[in-house]
Order: sequence, then C-alpha cells, then structure tokens
Amino acid sequence: MSRETAINAVLLLGLAAVPLYAWATDEPFTITLATRVVILALAGVGLNIALGLGGLVSLGHAAFFGIGGYAMGILASHAQSYTPLMEVPFLIEGTKSMPVIWITAIVASALAALLIGALSLRTSGVYFIMITLAFGQMFYFFAISWPAYGGEDGLSIYVRNDFPGLNMLDPIQFFGICFALLALALWFNARLARSPFGLALNAARQNTQRVETVGLSPFRLRLAAFVISGAITGLAGALFADLNRFVSPTMFSWQMSGEIMVFIILGGVGRLYGPVAGAALFITLEHILGGLSEFWHIYLGALLLGVVLFARGGLIGLLAGRPVAHD
Repeated sequence: MSRETAINAVLLLGLAAVPLYAWATDEPFTITLATRVVILALAGVGLNIALGLGGLVSLGHAAFFGIGGYAMGILASHAQSYTPLMEVPFLIEGTKSMPVIWITAIVASALAALLIGALSLRTSGVYFIMITLAFGQMFYFFAISWPAYGGEDGLSIYVRNDFPGLNMLDPIQFFGICFALLALALWFNARLARSPFGLALNAARQNTQRVETVGLSPFRLRLAAFVISGAITGLAGALFADLNRFVSPTMFSWQMSGEIMVFIILGGVGRLYGPVAGAALFITLEHILGGLSEFWHIYLGALLLGVVLFARGGLIGLLAGRPVAHD
C-alpha cells in the first residue's frame, strides 16, 4: 500500500469516526459539522473531475451547487404547502422524497452543465474562467429576482426530507447517508480516472494536439467531464440545502465557487482525496479561528499562500511526499 493510499484510508476513517464519537457522547453539533464537511467535500469531488482531470478552472460551479439546492427547495416547498408545481399540460407535484429530489438535482445540474459547458468550452484560459463566472452570476441574480421562491431572502423548509427506512431528523443517520454518497462519488472518481475516458481526458489536458491527432475530440471529452462534474456538484447542493433546511441565492455566488476551489487547492489538485482533506481543514479552521476572530479569513489566506508557494501538491501531496499529481 502506498503512503498516499494509507493517508486516504486514515482520512476517510477519521471522517467517519468523529461523528460516531460525537453521537456516543451526545454532541449533535459536531455531527452537523462533520456532515457539512462531507457535503462540501462531495462538491469538491465534483469540481475536481473538471479541474484535476480536465484542467478546467471553473469559477461558475456554484451555479450547479445552487441548482441542486433550489431543486430540493422548490420540490419540498410545494410538498410542504400541498400545491402542485405545475398543472398544465400535466400535473407535477412537490415531493419530500430524497431519492426523487437527488435525481431531479442531478438531472437539472447536468443539463445546465451541458448548456454552460457547450458555450464555455469554445474558449480557454482566462476567457473560460470569466465566462463560467458570468454564468454563475447570472443564476445568482436570477435567484435574487425570483420572488416566488423567496427572492433575496431565500426559502425555508421546515422539516428535513425523507429517505425510505431511515429517520433523517436523526443527525447521525443523515450523516450516514451523506457519507455513503461521498464514498460512492470517490469510488466513481477513482474508476473514472483509470478508465479509457479518464486517460484520454488527462491526455487532452496535457497535449490537445496529440489527442486530436489520434482521432479524439478534446471538446467532447471536456464537455462530458464538465457535465459529470456539474451533476455531482448539484447533488451536493441538494444535500447542503437539506442539511440547512434553507436555500438562498448565496448558493449561486462566486464566493461559493471560490470556496469549493479552495478545498481542492488546500487538499491537492488532482488528488482523489484532495477535496476531502481540503474541506475538513477549511471547516475546522472556520470553526476554530472563527471563534477567535471575525477576521479569520486573513489566517486562511496566509495558509493558502503557503500551500501555493511551498506545497503545490496540497495537504495530501505534502504528507504523501510524492510529486504533485497536477499543477
């Protein structure tokens, strides 16, 4: 077993052990904090497919995070008020079923990623960054001006949604569901990276001309990666909204996109468990330093600067002691 594999295993076991200990000692806040880490790590795993494998620096991934959140909020609010979402040409009612909400969030986010990716991937470099940022801000301002679902004030859901056979009001059971989805996403990401598609995507990131020479389309490879990435980020958005029982336009904001990217940079770009390590470190710093000073972002900025300058493989790369997977 390589050192990085051992670090990944310790990280995953630690992430599972902390809430179990908190559950045994009756500390529900710690379970909620761990659930937040798991959900944001899932969003990071989604972005890492586009950024780590495809080399796509997207500053608009909060759009998919927000779409997932609003998919949950809209469906749950209609179920809560017993009013149909749509009656013509066919009846669509709200729902509080988590599996249905997850599928809706994944499909809606994937379709949005397909549209945004098809337009954005015609550019590259700084233009790609700016056009994805612009799409994210379009969704942000649309949500602010959408009074039917709370507008700027957001939308509250009074009771967490249901999962068959489980009590989602129990923090440890909700954590278990989120942790299982994160583990599934990590497994999928690992298989994807080793698949012919993942290898071709990695090759397209390193040398576009050579990939074109062998008859592959870098545009299609990157678009497929962008859609998969958006779908996973949308699922994380639905879980995040369920955790807080609240959705607001801030889920679409560029700050949200930046935070998800910071998780990956802190943990290690292109590292399978980089988003998990980054999200855990970020939320821990937010919790500890946030209690000491309201200017805790200064310390986070200093840490980020140190990682970029002296540990370009991120936290995982620093501990594993191996060359960076991807600059």
